[in-house]
Amino acid sequence: MSLLTVGSVALDTVKTPFGEVEEVLGGAAVYSSVAASLFTDVRLVGVVGSDFPKEHIELLSARSIDLAGLKIQEGKTFRWKGEYEYDLNEAKTLDTKLNVFEDFRPDIPEAYRDSELVFLANIDPELQLQVLEQVKSPKIVACDTMNFWIETKREALLKLLKYVDIVILNDAETRQLTNEPNLVKAANILRSYGPRYTIIKKGEHGVLMFTGSSCFSAPAYPLEYIFDPTGAGDTFAGGFMGYLDTCDGLGEANLRQAIIYGSVLASFNVEEFSLRRLSRVHLGEAKDRFREFKRLSHFEEV
Repeated sequence: MSLLTVGSVALDTVKTPFGEVEEVLGGAAVYSSVAASLFTDVRLVGVVGSDFPKEHIELLSARSIDLAGLKIQEGKTFRWKGEYEYDLNEAKTLDTKLNVFEDFRPDIPEAYRDSELVFLANIDPELQLQVLEQVKSPKIVACDTMNFWIETKREALLKLLKYVDIVILNDAETRQLTNEPNLVKAANILRSYGPRYTIIKKGEHGVLMFTGSSCFSAPAYPLEYIFDPTGAGDTFAGGFMGYLDTCDGLGEANLRQAIIYGSVLASFNVEEFSLRRLSRVHLGEAKDRFREFKRLSHFEEV
C-alpha cells in the first residue's frame, strides 16, 4: 500500500542550548514522510518556492518518497525560526514567513487519490477537509493540529474530526480542545467528536493511546543527548502511520507496535539537528531500538 501525507515543507532556523542551525530542511510533511518511508511508499503533497535547495529534493527522492504532489512555485519557501531553552518540550517561535505556503491549496494528484492511508499533518483544518474531499475511500485517516487552529478554526476542526479515525495531539492541545484538564477524561471527549482512537503525545514523558476499551502508555526512550526536538511529533506520527501501513487492520497489537515504532523514530530524530540523524536510520536500527523499548518497560507479574 502507500501513505498519503499532506502538510508543510519548510526551511528552519533553530537554536537550542546545544547549538544552532540556519535554514535547514524541516516541515511537518517532511519529518512524517521520511519517518514513514522506513516502512512503506509515501506520497507527499506540499509546496516549496523556487529557492528550495536541490539537495533536499534529492534527499527525499532517495527515501523513495513520491514527490509528484510537491509543487515548486515562483517565490520563497516557508521559513520558521524558533528557539528552545533547557525545557525542550516547548519551542519559542521567533519568526514565521509563510511565503508560498500562504496560498497553499492541496491539489491531490489523480494517482494519489486511491491512497488507503492518509496522514493530515498540521495545516488549516479547512485544507485538511479539502484533502478528504479529493481522496476516494481511505481505510485509515489520521490528523494532527496545533493550538493556533484550535483557537481560530475550532468549528472547522470539529467538522474534520467526524471523518478521522485517529487524532494525534500533544497534551496541551488535548486540554485546549476539550476544555478538560484530566487527560483520561479529555481523551474520551475527543473520541466523542468522531475519532476511534486518541493519541496524546507528552514529549519526554512518552505517549498515551486511548481506544474504546483500553489505554496504552508508552515511555519516551531515555537519551543522554538531545540536540533538537523540532519535528519529533511529526516523526512520531509518520513512523506510527508508516508501520500501520504494513499491518492488517487496526488491531490492538498493531496499534501498540505502531506507537512504539513512532516513539523509536522520534528518539532518533532528536539526536541531531534537522533530519540529519533521521535520514540515516535504517530498519535494522529501528528494530533494535524497538526491542530496547520492550526491555525498558517489561516487568514480571507478581
